[in-house]
Amino acid sequence: MATLDIGIDLGTSVMIGMDSRFSVKLIEPAVAAVDTRTGKVIVIGGEVYKMIGRTPPHIRVVHPLMDGVISDFEMTGVMIKHVLKKICTNALVKPRVTVCVPSGITGVESQAVLDATVAAGARKVYLIEEPVAAAIGAGVELARPNGNLIVDIGGGTCDIAVLSLNGIVCKTSLKVAGLSFDKALIKYMRSKYNMLIGERTAERVKMEIGSVDPDHENIFTVIKGRDLLTGLPKQMRIFRKETLAIFKEPADQIVRAVQGVLEKTPPELVGDIRENGLILTGGGSLLDGLDTLLEEKTRVAAKIAENPQECVAIGTAKSFDYLDKLYDGFVSPSTHVH
Repeated sequence: MATLDIGIDLGTSVMIGMDSRFSVKLIEPAVAAVDTRTGKVIVIGGEVYKMIGRTPPHIRVVHPLMDGVISDFEMTGVMIKHVLKKICTNALVKPRVTVCVPSGITGVESQAVLDATVAAGARKVYLIEEPVAAAIGAGVELARPNGNLIVDIGGGTCDIAVLSLNGIVCKTSLKVAGLSFDKALIKYMRSKYNMLIGERTAERVKMEIGSVDPDHENIFTVIKGRDLLTGLPKQMRIFRKETLAIFKEPADQIVRAVQGVLEKTPPELVGDIRENGLILTGGGSLLDGLDTLLEEKTRVAAKIAENPQECVAIGTAKSFDYLDKLYDGFVSPSTHVH
């Protein structure tokens, strides 16, 4: 029987699936719309993203993963099944699946991911930690006795790890990432301007003008929302300089976490990292000026990986070549057979 290997980046914001030959790739927002009257899933992925903040009362938009962990087991199973069905069109073929998970995942949470993937139709399931997948996707040679620092900033979690000789030397995971900047902006607009904005608006503003670099051009964008005092629509300009203060706290938390990992790293490997630089992956790494800030605070050159948003998914799909090589990084080397 034909076999198929599939890697899935199970993200808080986006779910990416691709086969190990990279002939099929699926990128979907990690959301589902559910009819609360019947409990049935109406639509999954891209179409749902357009609905956020625009649904009638009986349609609920569900995020199956929050802060990198499963918040809705049933919906996570539905999302994984959706990805597998799109990539594996032959119903008779049950694929081997590697799923990428945060470094700080607990035994209970990893079991939930395994169970959801097996229930979705996988034959064998492996879990791989995000920094390891990111390193593979970024083309890092893991087998060498050479320290590499990976900072993967996704939607819900930021995973930081030092890798050397096919293993993780030290690591940390924090629930401060891309969505934290969106929430900070929503909170600021509410408290400073009595203006309520939605998740999609906050994300757009962050991408267009958000920055943690005070030296960049002070451009602006128009922001629309609701006036909390009158209940009427409200529109105003917001400038880049204003986002510096808004994004300072989440950015500083990421910087402190990276510094904390460096402090625990053996001195020989710190020397390697100073020479190699740190590698940034994940959509959150694209925030303007974040690489410069990390470089300034850690005194280590920071470079954003090629194709950072898909880097983890690419590494997850490639990880089948490393099943027998990695000493650490696979949360569950023992596989679940379905």
